[in-house]
Amino acid sequence: MNRVLRILCAVFICLLYQSDAWSQNDNDLEALLADPSGEQKKEYVSYTFKSARIINAHSVEQTASGVMDMRILHRFGSISGGAYQLFGLDQASMRMSLDYGLTPWMQVGIGRSTTGKELDGVLKFRLLRQVINGLGSPITLSYVAGSTLSTLEWPEPERGNFFSSRIGYYHQLLLGRKLNETLSVQLTPSLVHRNLVATRTEPNDIFALGLGGRFKTNARMALTFDYFVVPGTKLVDHNNSLSLGIDIETGGHVFQLHVSNSRGLNERQFITGTNGRWDKGDLFFGFNLSRVFTLRTPRMSIDLGGDAEK
Repeated sequence: MNRVLRILCAVFICLLYQSDAWSQNDNDLEALLADPSGEQKKEYVSYTFKSARIINAHSVEQTASGVMDMRILHRFGSISGGAYQLFGLDQASMRMSLDYGLTPWMQVGIGRSTTGKELDGVLKFRLLRQVINGLGSPITLSYVAGSTLSTLEWPEPERGNFFSSRIGYYHQLLLGRKLNETLSVQLTPSLVHRNLVATRTEPNDIFALGLGGRFKTNARMALTFDYFVVPGTKLVDHNNSLSLGIDIETGGHVFQLHVSNSRGLNERQFITGTNGRWDKGDLFFGFNLSRVFTLRTPRMSIDLGGDAEK
């Protein structure tokens, strides 16, 4: 497991510091040289990913200021159920969420999953933004903090039904880089804390390392993946979460089709509660649907990167 972590980190570092120059579009070089003073202007990378989530994982993309992102995540039952369960289509779980961009660099969100009847809330901050042509940060860096709350009926009355026992927390750093117009990668170190665990041997704090990517095939479609490794885990019946998908953009919608060995749809669930196995065919087909609504047009504001956004 440690070897896998070292390989993931090495791959990301190599991609991060690759030195091949690239242009975001045909006008980037002209924009960089447009300053009459002769000084190059900073130009920020856009669309490292097309959505605020890769598949399960958060991406470095932010919900724009004044915009509401309504998102439905749908995950069917195991494909291994065969024809009797219509290869999982007879069973389904879902998460509905609303994310709102408070500023160009901060968003808030709430959601509710049918799995575990869990509520969740999240704050997401963009700390750095990737700049084209080596004039600033080589990556986009975001910080995510979230919490989950189970509303299931309490299964063990003798242990005491404490509100705190229903809560979990997670913290993540998202380090993303758009390598060129086709390929983007992201590294996601994560810490998940669960106030109550299943057995005495399980730790309350779980560290995980995520890796995600996007390969753009044309103007409307891209291949995506995200993978979370939990090193040295003592979790019972746990497997690392791996999801493969296709993004399809249709105007104001981003439609994501995917297959995953995780049925859980929030960070506590898929990082610490994945038990499906790819080698056993214990997989779950699903889709994510995102629709954005502009609720207000923000006034002129200054981004952390120094951009003026309207």
